[in-house]
Amino acid sequence: MTDTESRLSSRASQETGSEIRVMFERAQAIDDVVRLEIGEPHFDTPVHVVEAAAEAAKGGATHYTSTYGMTELRAAIAEKARTDNGVPVDADGVIVTNGGIEALALALLSVVDPGSEVVLPTPEWTNYAAQVELAGGEPVRVPLSPEDGFDLDADAVIERISDDTAAVVLCRPTNPTGRVYDEESVRAVAEAAADHEAYLVADEVYERLTYEGTRTSAAALGDPEWVLSVNSFSKGYAMTGWRLGWLAGPEDVVDAAHVIRQRLSLCSSSVAQHAGLAALTGPQEPFEEMVDAYRDRRAYALDRTAELPAIDPVAPEGAFYLFCNVSSLEGSSMDVALRLLEEEGVSVTPGTAFGDAGEGYLRLSYATDQETLAAGFDRIESFLAQR
Repeated sequence: MTDTESRLSSRASQETGSEIRVMFERAQAIDDVVRLEIGEPHFDTPVHVVEAAAEAAKGGATHYTSTYGMTELRAAIAEKARTDNGVPVDADGVIVTNGGIEALALALLSVVDPGSEVVLPTPEWTNYAAQVELAGGEPVRVPLSPEDGFDLDADAVIERISDDTAAVVLCRPTNPTGRVYDEESVRAVAEAAADHEAYLVADEVYERLTYEGTRTSAAALGDPEWVLSVNSFSKGYAMTGWRLGWLAGPEDVVDAAHVIRQRLSLCSSSVAQHAGLAALTGPQEPFEEMVDAYRDRRAYALDRTAELPAIDPVAPEGAFYLFCNVSSLEGSSMDVALRLLEEEGVSVTPGTAFGDAGEGYLRLSYATDQETLAAGFDRIESFLAQR
């Protein structure tokens, strides 16, 4: 062996990484950048959560926990799922994970066989297809229509479900578009998946960040025996750095995830788990205030884009992103994102980070503070004025 690539597995050598992180790293190397590329709440974790974690650490809660997670936290998660989201699960159907990313990985590793298919409505979060492939499965992308604002086309998704399908992944509210898929469409997809003995993997990490209507969980709309719920403290609780999430579903799948996890990460941070328990069982007002702030920033971002030429956003019903059509500008979405970064110092995410269906779009995050958001739009306005 003479070259580095020959020492790598085919899996490692074929992995290109996320364009989200490409923009993140490029922005890191530039001074005076307005960061709108990452879904990172600008809020600090509320004080009562931090204090609970600190007290736990001082009290000696610095040791391994069960691979499933702390009993009290699993019970609190199950109670939250039943009460807030209508998901019929108890503590035995919950495993605490290192963020939603590990929850998704454990779900797929537990139900996807090599060569089996996983159906992904697209544009979709970049990790879905990558994790399907790491599990040995084959992503089956179903492009959603921009004319319908990328709403869920149940018929198109159902058409791609077959006896080779292991799972269908639905994110609601969605990343990158912010759409909250219609309940009847989600129910139809869940029923079709169950008919083929395939799981609905419901990515719920943005479920607290819903601005219109109810917060009914996608995981509540299917047969509980064929639904896996992926969730996280990161977005709705401003706890990205704590790396804490959960997977909920049938006990046999959770038990399988438990065994697989012993070979990967063993357990989540004990201190972080105490923080999560405080987040779920303590005062909820700080989290509700965050949602109100995001709602205001969404309105501001939509007002600003309405005044700008060449930018046409999908009106988001949840999450904290604007998915903006910029196809009238010269070049690919990556070209536009790079020019915006280099010429005006604004970092956004090219739509192709979310699959080919995202070409011609940019994703802008309004999770940042109001001042930064305003500065970003001022620079975007300057960028467009020169076109």
